[in-house]
Amino acid sequence: MSSSITLRVLDGADRGRVYETLNPPVTIGREEGNTIQLNDERISRFHLKIQEDNERLVLTDLESTNGTKVNGEDIQLRILRFGDMVSLGRSVLLFGSREQIAERLARLREADDQGDPTIRPNGKSLGKDVSSFDFELNWDDGNDLQATLHALEPPDLPDRLSPGQAAQLAEVLEYLHIRLRSLLNSVNSDDKTEQLQVETREWQNLLDLQCRIAEYLRRIGDPDLSST
Repeated sequence: MSSSITLRVLDGADRGRVYETLNPPVTIGREEGNTIQLNDERISRFHLKIQEDNERLVLTDLESTNGTKVNGEDIQLRILRFGDMVSLGRSVLLFGSREQIAERLARLREADDQGDPTIRPNGKSLGKDVSSFDFELNWDDGNDLQATLHALEPPDLPDRLSPGQAAQLAEVLEYLHIRLRSLLNSVNSDDKTEQLQVETREWQNLLDLQCRIAEYLRRIGDPDLSST
């Protein structure tokens, strides 16, 4: 991904401002000393940071009072992709220039045409055949591509893991895989109504699994939290 950062303010007191060709790390907050200073009393003094790591741009919430959301989801850590919406306080920022977002839309369209669900939006240039932003937004009014811009994409596994870290990650994923497989096997289907039924116990099991994943995400975002 190109290290140049473009952020456009969609909503809030600074609506309409554009911050272009910023070099990471970039900090955003309400006080002087930030790369981007926003006039928003609900934003913390130093609210979030965007830094480059292994050719990716990573957003980190700096333990802000009111938190940070990306595409509507509360986050502590998040790899940014062109077109992501970052919400902090009453302000909403769009990550990426029109050209960068158009390139990502083009990749989504090409993958959709090829039936390939995996996309790697790494920001590399597609060359002179890249479609315009307006074309990518309107290339097929009957297609749900616009909605998929902010949909979850299968993420890449982290690079450069030590053998111990790789083993830990594999153990976590295997644990989640086994529990999900057990839950899927517990579902009963009704051919007449074409509906699926799950027992209350298994539904609670699924909710417990979601809570555990939420705990994992919290602990990854804040390594200082004690293990429970």
